[in-house]
Amino acid sequence: MDKRKNYEWKRHRMQALWGLLTNSYLTGFVQGKIYKGKLKNLCVPGLNCYSCPGALGACPVGAMQAVIGNWNFKFAFYVAGFLMFIGALMGRFVCGWLCPFGLIQDLLHKIPFPKKIGTFRGDKLLRKLKYVILEVFVILLPMFLVDVLGQGAPYFCKLICPAGTLEGGLPLVLLNKSMRSALGWLYVWKNVLLAVTIVLSVLIYRPFCKYICPLGAVYSVFNPISVFRYRVDKDKCTGCGACAKACKMQVNPVEHANSPECIRCGLCKKVCPVHAIQSPLPAKDVKRQCETSK
Repeated sequence: MDKRKNYEWKRHRMQALWGLLTNSYLTGFVQGKIYKGKLKNLCVPGLNCYSCPGALGACPVGAMQAVIGNWNFKFAFYVAGFLMFIGALMGRFVCGWLCPFGLIQDLLHKIPFPKKIGTFRGDKLLRKLKYVILEVFVILLPMFLVDVLGQGAPYFCKLICPAGTLEGGLPLVLLNKSMRSALGWLYVWKNVLLAVTIVLSVLIYRPFCKYICPLGAVYSVFNPISVFRYRVDKDKCTGCGACAKACKMQVNPVEHANSPECIRCGLCKKVCPVHAIQSPLPAKDVKRQCETSK
């Protein structure tokens, strides 16, 4: 168990380091302003709010909503290409190792509670909701409900995203007195959603990732074909079930090693007693190939 916990904390340190690197505009937290330099034209792989005072890059979900109904096709193609490239390269590895809101959910779930919820009736069906949210709030509404300039609103960010409320909405309101007088029902609604997400994250492992996140929905499509994917050596596997028991996303790697729900946390690999689960070119394989080529 200690070995498993140590591995998880190593992953959390990687998540925290990436979160700090992509949100290192410290002046924004001091002045209560958003960074609008050239780096903001670049997308980061994870769900990282554009409006976070420290954010140096753009969230791909927010960027897609901003341009999908616009005539600026070049940037729309860039965002779509970026998502396809990251998805084809890593799949949902981004969710497990690079997304700041994923780290927050991971840490919240470590809070002790008498009864954690692993799965429940309707869980599998509810996981389809993130694809509906992607199609409706990220694609269709911004594409067809546009203003006179042909620009759509970021409906997912505006109406749903709790990550945006935590990373952008709350800090900006706390740092800007002028914003507090303009708060309305929408701000209250977003904070209610954030509060519900926090409570659910204590009880359920990554509820936002499982049921809501449209970015996870995009990357999940690439899981079976991404460059970074898992392979199970059937000759080594003893069928002990340790990997399935360890998976907090309720995936059985032996049956479906590259399930759309797998966030590539690597815990299944760590607990496998016979090392039957492999990812592309692990250290031992690289060493073996180098020795063979000599």
